[in-house]
Amino acid sequence: MTVANDLVERAESVAREGADAFSRAAALDDLADAERRFLGKSSALNEIREAIKSVEGSERALVGKAVSGARAELEAAYAARLEVLEAQAATLSATRDRLDLTLGPREYVRGHLHPVTRIWRELEDVFVGLGYKVAEGPEVELDWYNFEALNFPPGHPARAMQDTLYVRLGARESVMLRTHTSPVQVRTMESQPPPIYVVAPGRAFRRDTLDARHSPVFHQIEGLAVDEGITLGDLLGTIEAFIHALFGSDIEARFLPSFFPFTEPSVEFAMSCVFCRGAGCTVCSRTGWVELGGAGMVDPNVFTAVGIDPEVYTGFAFGFGIDRVAQLLYGVDHIKNLWDGDVRFARQF
Repeated sequence: MTVANDLVERAESVAREGADAFSRAAALDDLADAERRFLGKSSALNEIREAIKSVEGSERALVGKAVSGARAELEAAYAARLEVLEAQAATLSATRDRLDLTLGPREYVRGHLHPVTRIWRELEDVFVGLGYKVAEGPEVELDWYNFEALNFPPGHPARAMQDTLYVRLGARESVMLRTHTSPVQVRTMESQPPPIYVVAPGRAFRRDTLDARHSPVFHQIEGLAVDEGITLGDLLGTIEAFIHALFGSDIEARFLPSFFPFTEPSVEFAMSCVFCRGAGCTVCSRTGWVELGGAGMVDPNVFTAVGIDPEVYTGFAFGFGIDRVAQLLYGVDHIKNLWDGDVRFARQF
């Protein structure tokens, strides 16, 4: 039996065991314990996700799909049992602690995941299926991690007050709300030797004026791969794989030359419009293409800053907005609709 088949069977076994544990939970506390065991960060399912890196590249997608399917099955079983136990608890509470306020009946509607949270988790699953790990870092950052180590020299326009939200800590303009999730990549390269394959989803902050596509607070995911022999072709193939996994195999990717201080060469990548399939519409400004983000081969200066030998290792990095992907997938015309708290909007998804 191959490693991939073994992991698939383990994922299916975990799904069966978890569903059985959820169905046998007699109280909400028991159900919460079972959820931590089967859906928590230390669960067997997450161990299987981590083990995907040991699978041959051609079989990783198979294991990733099995893990995603097992998680979906467990979440459905948990939600079904939770609904039953909450109903039982509500009935018991109504009988035991009855309080008549003569306000009439109220309907309680079960909540669900926010569109951005859904896309965030889907993206994590896609990249874990490709062999990446998920990395995290602080939202309040030092100048070194946010700019200096990423080849933004002092005086670079991106450091200006009109772009960056600085915090009154330490020396002037030395502490800030991170303007991207790239500092997580720097911290990862400092803390471990290559090979490195990580994605870093999280919040970022810039002094942008709120409009249909921009917000001062936004969500971003960035990826980093560092190993021997990595080429630009590996980067382009990775981006195409993610686009096809999330939007469908009929969506095309396009790459145009660009410039970023921390990558060389650099590209901007776009995909054919999911609404008009490249024919041209108002969403894509009649171009047939929707810009997603930027990418490129890691600049040797970045490797030198974190102590990695650029003569031995190469790597690529990419990044794009999670909010933007949510807008595209769910047809949201203005980004503020994602965050103004209107439950009528949230109930649509």
